Amino acid sequence: MLTSSEAWTGEAWVEKLGRMGRIETLQWDAENPQLVSRMMADLDRLEAAGWALSGAILAAGTFPEAPLGTWTAANLEATWRLNLGFPFLCAQALAPRLLSGSCLQILLDTSVHRPWLKRLPYGAAKAGQASLVPGLAQLLAPSVRVVGHALGTLLPAKDSDPAFLAERTLLKRLGNPADLCRAVRYAADSPFLTGEILTLDGGRRWL
Repeated sequence: MLTSSEAWTGEAWVEKLGRMGRIETLQWDAENPQLVSRMMADLDRLEAAGWALSGAILAAGTFPEAPLGTWTAANLEATWRLNLGFPFLCAQALAPRLLSGSCLQILLDTSVHRPWLKRLPYGAAKAGQASLVPGLAQLLAPSVRVVGHALGTLLPAKDSDPAFLAERTLLKRLGNPADLCRAVRYAADSPFLTGEILTLDGGRRWL
């Protein structure tokens, strides 16, 4: 697990993923000037400890509101650095470390299908991440598979209205971490699947 947000160690859904094998969560700061060297050092440490990477899940991003009229060069650069540049650097660091037959999975969201109008800079970054999925699938084939996940609401923000969000799906419910776990396991266990983005949004994009 690779994340630039708070560590997920101890989270129940992460523990469920652990049934697939040993899991290590790496937390990297996209704002760190020594980001790339920190990535290399952490991956070297895992290798020295006897880890062989059979897969990785890349989770990175913030979700800032940025309606038209509020954009500045500084806030656009900050949004794209974390939501686009950071995942590209993570993928580049991981690629040579992944075992043959492994699967690199990238967490996106449904803005790749239907942009959030108050969050267009974020959506543009996620669209860039979406292009990383088939691009890396081609670059890393046939040794490594790459799969993306376009997620709907799994963990609603504290100030959101869960009932309203659930009503805006075909299934009339929010997702939950177990839904993501099942999709991650499916992708990891599907040796003929690569370059695809699986969508888990309860049908939100069709409304």
